[in-house]
Amino acid sequence: MHTIGELARRTGLTVKAVRFYADTGLVPATGRNAAGHRVYDAVAAARLDLVRTLRDLGLDLPSIRRVLNRETSMADTITAHADALEVHIRTLKVRQAVLRTAAKRGAGPEEVDLMNKLATLTEDQRRRLIVEFLDSAFDGVNGEFDGIARTLTPELPDDPTPDQVEAWVELAEISRDEEFRGIMRRLLEQHASGRADVVRPDLAAVVHRHVALDVDPRSPEAARVVAAIEEATGLDADRLATWLADVGDPRRERYLRLLAVINGWQRPDSLAPTFDWLARALAG
Repeated sequence: MHTIGELARRTGLTVKAVRFYADTGLVPATGRNAAGHRVYDAVAAARLDLVRTLRDLGLDLPSIRRVLNRETSMADTITAHADALEVHIRTLKVRQAVLRTAAKRGAGPEEVDLMNKLATLTEDQRRRLIVEFLDSAFDGVNGEFDGIARTLTPELPDDPTPDQVEAWVELAEISRDEEFRGIMRRLLEQHASGRADVVRPDLAAVVHRHVALDVDPRSPEAARVVAAIEEATGLDADRLATWLADVGDPRRERYLRLLAVINGWQRPDSLAPTFDWLARALAG
């Protein structure tokens, strides 16, 4: 038989904690000794060990009581607790990402509040935000672009990394930018052909195939490259320059890079050098 003091030393708990578990009925005394002190047998000691272990794992007292009283199985209880911990861990990761992002930006109170709201949106709320952005970008565009829309849609996983959460917050902010929405809409309009069932090849890809970065953009050879680009894209120099102002906007490339982080895709190559070369070549 063990006294409360002996159980405390054996388990590493305080005498107060052992007495509390006894008083609440979680670990009732086996009996009393000649001095009238409560004593506990090996079964009670094992019960106390189980209580301590479950408390160390974070289970609440009512859950522990149900396990001890065999009202629910150990497996069901710890599974439910593990699931709850998973949700809590995800929440903590989101909070951590928001705090790190805020610190990195030197954000003020209003920006921190916005970042937190964007980071803690539900899956349905995130989907609605992106659908609204894509609807705005595709508004009035002649053509069917389901494939393009899918390539522009972020899918934050159920258990995102801090980098993915940080990328989502920034991407959500960019998608709310009305000027950026206008840029995307103009690029999609340019991408569409005169017929609703025909889509031109991606202009950025066409330009990238023709541009030679090792050629001086002010040279006669560069002029020939520009002429080849005009022929391949069907755009004259003025329209190329207009298109270039939109496609070369750094927010577009940033969106695509953030999208790759969120979706776990390979990081896209930067076309900024290509666009910069073409801009200098067009300027003459």
